Amino acid sequence: MVNIRFENEDKIVVADQGANLRFKAIENGIDLYTFTGKMMNCGGYGQCGTCLVEIVEGDRNLSPRTVSEEKRLKKRPSTYRLACQTMVNGPITVRTKPQKQKKQ
Repeated sequence: MVNIRFENEDKIVVADQGANLRFKAIENGIDLYTFTGKMMNCGGYGQCGTCLVEIVEGDRNLSPRTVSEEKRLKKRPSTYRLACQTMVNGPITVRTKPQKQKKQ
């Protein structure tokens, strides 16, 4: 079992090793999407980029970036991931909707 800490929500979710980050977030009531993302997300296939998260701690405990992520995130920091493409293999801390957090 691994702990996924959602920083903005101040919530810890326990998941099986290898769990999909998007699935665990949705299953536990974590809102990954901005307004536009709620209307236009691809349902977890890595095609839209709307489930963007920032990995604050524990990036070494994740699956490698997929081809979809490399394509969608090439201009983003290496700490950004698509939740739908990310498998969790150890404890991590996640910041949801990171693009909104940067506008201070």
